[in-house]
Amino acid sequence: MITVEKLSKRFGDVLAVRDLSFTVAPGAVTGFLGPNGAGKTTTLRMILGLVSPTSGTATIDGSQYVDLPEPVRSVGAVLESTAFHPGHTARTHLRVLATAAGIARDRVHEVLALVDLDHAAARRIGGFSLGMRQRLAIASALLGDPDVLILDEPANGLDPEGIHWLRGFLRALAVDGRTVLVSSHVLTEMAKTADHVVIINHGRLLASGPTAEFGSLEDSYLELVRS
Repeated sequence: MITVEKLSKRFGDVLAVRDLSFTVAPGAVTGFLGPNGAGKTTTLRMILGLVSPTSGTATIDGSQYVDLPEPVRSVGAVLESTAFHPGHTARTHLRVLATAAGIARDRVHEVLALVDLDHAAARRIGGFSLGMRQRLAIASALLGDPDVLILDEPANGLDPEGIHWLRGFLRALAVDGRTVLVSSHVLTEMAKTADHVVIINHGRLLASGPTAEFGSLEDSYLELVRS
């Protein structure tokens, strides 16, 4: 479970996140929604220990990310800034990550198959489409077989077939009992994918609850962020 309590972050004169609280439960896909600049990525970075909060806490199963004994095996994350060496193959990229984390190389083949990239294992990443890079980033996040997945805009660059695949993939992870937090701008897709949504704007919580309670998610979202 992810627990965010009274979380705030100030960058100089800008209060990017303000007194934000919500929880992300296991066994469900939680959509993290808000306009550009709403504070979503900053919040995700604080959960992952990449940014220190000005106040408040963000914990994963009761511990801050920096205190997790084996973070790669506890949390898998994909952020928008994910980068790859263009000269490496998909297999080499994952093997480097696996070796650094002390994960068996057999896991590389498993995660490539999970994201339907096993056919491209020997291809150089420089020739990958954006959608293929997104799949490789997800494979990287899954190397440690973590119980918690945090994905920032994973649908970027995916074609309709890829988005359909991602929906089923995220649902399967949740059914498996994992905690899945996904930020997205694709409201129509989140309405089909997420069991629960958290909506923020200007760093503040606007609403949180089961997706079904929002009726038309797009209409509810637009009404909230415009109010």
